[in-house]
Amino acid sequence: MAFAAVAGPAVAGPWTQPKGQGQWIVKYEDMRADRGFDPDGQLADLPGERRDMVVGVFAEYGVTDRLTVQFKGDWQSGEDAFVEYEGRGPIEIGVTWQVWRDERTAASLYAGYADGGEGRNAGYAAPGVGDSDWEVRASVGRSFGGPSSGVLGRWGPSSSFVDLQVARRMRQGLPDETRIDATAGAHLDENWMVLAQAFGGQADDGGPRWLSVEASVVRDFGEWSVQAGWRQAVAGRETPESGGPVIALWRRF
Repeated sequence: MAFAAVAGPAVAGPWTQPKGQGQWIVKYEDMRADRGFDPDGQLADLPGERRDMVVGVFAEYGVTDRLTVQFKGDWQSGEDAFVEYEGRGPIEIGVTWQVWRDERTAASLYAGYADGGEGRNAGYAAPGVGDSDWEVRASVGRSFGGPSSGVLGRWGPSSSFVDLQVARRMRQGLPDETRIDATAGAHLDENWMVLAQAFGGQADDGGPRWLSVEASVVRDFGEWSVQAGWRQAVAGRETPESGGPVIALWRRF
């Protein structure tokens, strides 16, 4: 699936950035598929191999301790049996507001606007189809282990964490969507973290449906981090069974 059809980079969404701090992430994805899920959710061979390559940028910055601005953008190229494309993907800007937080748990709301590009603005759509979108998202997360204060450190929540996000995307030129994303992260030591993620959603009126899972490892080098993993579509309807490597470079500032 294209970048627009799945969640953004692996960060603990419910926990906003502290005031005056932020991070950027550059991410490379190379998704390929020989089969796809048909309208009944069964796997069938595609007419030809599908390839979607994405180089994406995600950035966020804490305006206040409870308000974080975010930016997403990417450049895409790919091909299938019918089309070959290259161009800008959707550009999105939004704001996350942390509604509530205690020592372990945080809850946030996000609102964002996206401008469609020449690439795939949805993983199930042809390149260039889809215009501007609005998204609202609610997320809740909880940290485990580590200091009871739960204060954000270099990694985010202390020790390990889980978060669940539910979103509604209102689209022009494509059907509206409901999305549900989940992330679990655990620290092996001060420099290593493992992540397990699931990205799912469905278009309105019985349209396409998707579910992908991703496992990755993150290695910390001071203010820099490197992430490497694999994403795989495991279920869906009218979507490709895409899978491939995910590599990212993080920088905190």
